[in-house]
Amino acid sequence: MTGWVRPIRRGWVVRSEVPGPDVDEFAEKHRVRAALAQPGAARGTLLAVQHPHRTPAALAEGLTLLEALPQARRALADLVRVGYRPVTDVVAPYEVDGPDGSATGLLCMVDPAAVDLDGLSQVRHTEQVYPDVVTERAAVLSGLGCATSAALLVPVTHGDTLTAAVKDAIAAAGAPAVSTVDSAGRRHRVWLLGPGPIRDAIMAVAAARPLLVADGNHRVAAAAEAKLDGILALISAGPGLRIGAFHRVIVGTGRTADELAAAWRACGLTVREDPDALPPTVPGAVVVRHGHRTLVVDLPPPAATDPQPRIDHEVVEELLIRKALALDPEGPNVRTLPAGRDPGPDVEAILQIAPVPLADVLTVHAAGGRMPRKSTYFTPKPRSGLLLADLG
Repeated sequence: MTGWVRPIRRGWVVRSEVPGPDVDEFAEKHRVRAALAQPGAARGTLLAVQHPHRTPAALAEGLTLLEALPQARRALADLVRVGYRPVTDVVAPYEVDGPDGSATGLLCMVDPAAVDLDGLSQVRHTEQVYPDVVTERAAVLSGLGCATSAALLVPVTHGDTLTAAVKDAIAAAGAPAVSTVDSAGRRHRVWLLGPGPIRDAIMAVAAARPLLVADGNHRVAAAAEAKLDGILALISAGPGLRIGAFHRVIVGTGRTADELAAAWRACGLTVREDPDALPPTVPGAVVVRHGHRTLVVDLPPPAATDPQPRIDHEVVEELLIRKALALDPEGPNVRTLPAGRDPGPDVEAILQIAPVPLADVLTVHAAGGRMPRKSTYFTPKPRSGLLLADLG
């Protein structure tokens, strides 16, 4: 396939600041609803456009996503008119740096047909996805006709070549079109690059190697399900990308810490209490926070017949949650939680899992497999709303 990395044919770049809360800080439904409930957050903001059925007014009226989308599209048109200026036929060199890493890359469009093409894919998913989330994201993309946030795609090899090419393009581009600092202290800068030899060269480098979906697996799958013409993506190799921890939260079961420990011991696991235990940094153990108590659960060593590398998230979901507690890992009693986030209401226990090493992600990718859902948390991410892409 040729031409699968493409310019943004028609789009809009923010004039100053993205309207509303930092939308990249909200993934969980309860966090979105709480953010939209704040004064002024549900009217004229990008977050309200992306989640129109979760605004207080929509919840009060009982609107479904499809019923709320027409208003969201009108609200997006108002945002674009007031807060953005149009751009055509551009790619966008991009830099973000902050406390959770740094990334230099290229904002552009990627052909959805390049994803998972019968073993010849240029772009491959790294994680399994939730079908209902994919369907919701597809409805939003189709209903808005606009991509408001970018997936993060990472070259499998030779990432330093891409980083160098983007830095060269930035050096020749002058002042950025956008420079902003988000609420977490990350600095985001965007340059706009039109037709010419520099753009041709950087796009060729971006398309020269297979890519893995580091962040945005659901958005990428949604674009394919909705049969859209393109995926808005940041192609970046860092140089300071990090993989953070992705934990599991138990809610609504009424189990005490002693009951959890007893259930896990009944499955043959070693459980000990350690009030000084820190979140795990290497695979092999889970630290469980339950109120004022802290348990450490040692995971069993992998069997000789187990696929390698073994991913702790699979063991936690299948052994600690499904078998020991008789809970559905995808059901209402289990939530996913990126490290450092507020776990939300009704928390009983947080199962802290070590970050997955990048080498393990690449090994799973090379073998044609996928990571468990919500097991990798790549940072820093491109900020939503800096550059919007028309989807025709």
